Amino acid sequence: MKKITVLLASLFMAGSFTSITQAADAPQFRCKPGETYYMNVMVTGVEYWFPVYEMFKQAAHQLGCKTVYGGTPAYDVNQQLSSFEQILAQKPAGIFLHPMNPDPFIEPINRAAEMGIPVVTFAADSPNSKRVAYITSDNFREGKAAADELGKAMGKGAEFAVLENPGQDNHDRRVTAFINEMKTAFPDSKLVARAATNQDPSKAYNAVLSMLQANPNLKGIFMPEASSAIGAAQAVAENGGKVKVMTVDVNAKVLDMIKSGQVFGAINPNQGIQGYMGFMTLFLAAHPELIDPMNDAKRNGTNPFAFPILDNGYAVVTKDNADDFRWDAYLKRRGTKGINE
Repeated sequence: MKKITVLLASLFMAGSFTSITQAADAPQFRCKPGETYYMNVMVTGVEYWFPVYEMFKQAAHQLGCKTVYGGTPAYDVNQQLSSFEQILAQKPAGIFLHPMNPDPFIEPINRAAEMGIPVVTFAADSPNSKRVAYITSDNFREGKAAADELGKAMGKGAEFAVLENPGQDNHDRRVTAFINEMKTAFPDSKLVARAATNQDPSKAYNAVLSMLQANPNLKGIFMPEASSAIGAAQAVAENGGKVKVMTVDVNAKVLDMIKSGQVFGAINPNQGIQGYMGFMTLFLAAHPELIDPMNDAKRNGTNPFAFPILDNGYAVVTKDNADDFRWDAYLKRRGTKGINE
């Protein structure tokens, strides 16, 4: 019995030693010293990006990686393209990109891929490029959800209007889905006005003033982003406050307006999941040696880690839960420096 016990112990130790050796030789789920990933956006001061970067940064730190937040302070595609080029010159491990417009970024993204620098897009896409993945809340679902919420609140036969930002892919999708859902779910409603405000509160304010004057029976207004909601809500408040304002995305001012009733509600993407899963997909794309799928990637010399889209989900923001989306309280809870680290 003693000999059997010693034999079993020896076999166990041998097996354990083999497992430890194999684990030590296996690729590690960690960054190399100095390995850095960049997040690139347009209008870097827009609050939407902050919680995205917060979770992008957390995932990176958990793997021992470095991150850099940047882009351009202006709403200018040429400036963002220039900032992207500056990142490429740094030869980063990967780039997490919100492209202002899809087509101008095709060539730069493809060039990054040729350099061995993976690009993952988020919130807006460049689908014809060689980006390895796209992380987003489904913009069509967001537009549909906004229509369902606003349509019910306005009631039957309501006249409604739309503010938009033509040319920005994710905003175009939200507006298209909103209008289509209104036609389908509320067929007796009527779209009476639409205007391009391009994320400018002043343009939104003036556009809504004109809409209210031309359409005295207007019941609701939808816009695909938060900046225009501020101007729209101000115009509505100055003219009786009876028109419901529905938006996508929130910031501190919009949350205050939701709490006060000036803004009816908002659809807000799950920014944290967007950033966290964005980093994880980017890391795996930068480390294809970590995975060995049953496909022809090795034969073709392509990155085995790529997929069309990952949906990070969304929330409906109302008076009841608006405080859960406040960036200052969230940052205090997390105890970090936000985009400044």
